[in-house]
Amino acid sequence: MLPTVAIVGRPNVGKSTLFNRLIGERRAITEAVSGVTRDRHYAKAEWAGREYNLIDTGGVVKGSDDIFERAIREQAELAIEEADVILFIADVTAGLHPLDTEVGQMLRESGKPVFLLANKADNEKREPWAASEFYPLGLGEPIPISAINGRGVADFLDELLKKFPPPDPVTDEAAPLKLAIVGKPNVGKSSYLNALLGVDRAIVTPIAGTTRDTLHTDYTYYGQKITLIDTAGLRRKKYISDTVELYSTIRTMKAIEECDVALVLLDATQGMEHQDAKIVNDVIEARKGAIIVVNKWDAVEKDTMTAVRFEKKLRETFKTLDYIPIVFISALTHLRHTKPIELALEVDKERKKRIGTTELNGALLEEIGKVAPPAVRGHDLRINYITQVKTEPPVFAFFSNFPDEIPSSYKRFLERTLRKQFGFEGVTISFIFRRK
Repeated sequence: MLPTVAIVGRPNVGKSTLFNRLIGERRAITEAVSGVTRDRHYAKAEWAGREYNLIDTGGVVKGSDDIFERAIREQAELAIEEADVILFIADVTAGLHPLDTEVGQMLRESGKPVFLLANKADNEKREPWAASEFYPLGLGEPIPISAINGRGVADFLDELLKKFPPPDPVTDEAAPLKLAIVGKPNVGKSSYLNALLGVDRAIVTPIAGTTRDTLHTDYTYYGQKITLIDTAGLRRKKYISDTVELYSTIRTMKAIEECDVALVLLDATQGMEHQDAKIVNDVIEARKGAIIVVNKWDAVEKDTMTAVRFEKKLRETFKTLDYIPIVFISALTHLRHTKPIELALEVDKERKKRIGTTELNGALLEEIGKVAPPAVRGHDLRINYITQVKTEPPVFAFFSNFPDEIPSSYKRFLERTLRKQFGFEGVTISFIFRRK
């Protein structure tokens, strides 16, 4: 597991600006108005060769009676619970604020490592303000930085790495398949885990947010060892929507990162909604195996063609699902409840599959000869050679005379052709194009 770093602080102190700088792209919206960050921001960052997960917590949550105090308290509590290290951002131009003191107290009580970053110290004249203003927080020596121009950021990142847990040891022992059960709140993830285990290992209620912690459970299916990861991860029903979704997102992304294959559960009575599609895309972007599991199929009025129509609609609406298997189950009645496990074991084999270079070229070059790449800017594009360079996930290298000019439409043709010849059901595959 990668270490997790959370950025907390009151509104408009520069949290999102620092987030963007640390991940190296402008993903979070930054404006000089408090409350801009409402969406959940979760990304991987890297420094000196060490990767970590970074969370940008928003300062405002809609619907709060006291919009600042309640939002800050909720976001800080979530960050404290999830993070290995916390970056507490203060504003040297505004000085110490009562909300800084409130959050600082929670951070002291947490026992987690905290870096107190005095942001907006854009020049040396502002540095003394950091020391004089923020020492009373009791979080150690304030570190003057400027998120907007990068001043002081590299130095504090060097210190940040020292607080990370040691990397997981590398072992040659065959590890069990890590299978994550993911999905939006209340689609039946814990109920499905219980159906598999045959015991109430997880707490199950119809209230979204019952499962507080991610559960890792050893499971054996016909001699195959599997680690099941139940990822509901919501905290308290009383929390308003934005905060609950933040917590869910953090837990889900951690589980996706850790797993080999993800079972994405949908509620059959609701179909696939935006949040479901986002979770599927998160699995695809992480290059993990994916299976869509339509739960609560017992609650749907159906005839012999209902499943066919349901699947057809999903695939027509979400084009990225064309290679992902879809299975219909009921955790409540145990209808086909082991089918996703069977599929997951097959998908895991597909992720590990390696195609020999001779076989690969013999099959694909023949198809490429029938449908040649289009000419681009007067260049006659040719693909001369193909080889698989990696498994888990599979990566294929295509050697061409003009690799940078292969159009996206032709890359999609190559993927369809490769899948038609060699399968890779449920597996995200990657292509790289190199000059011959």
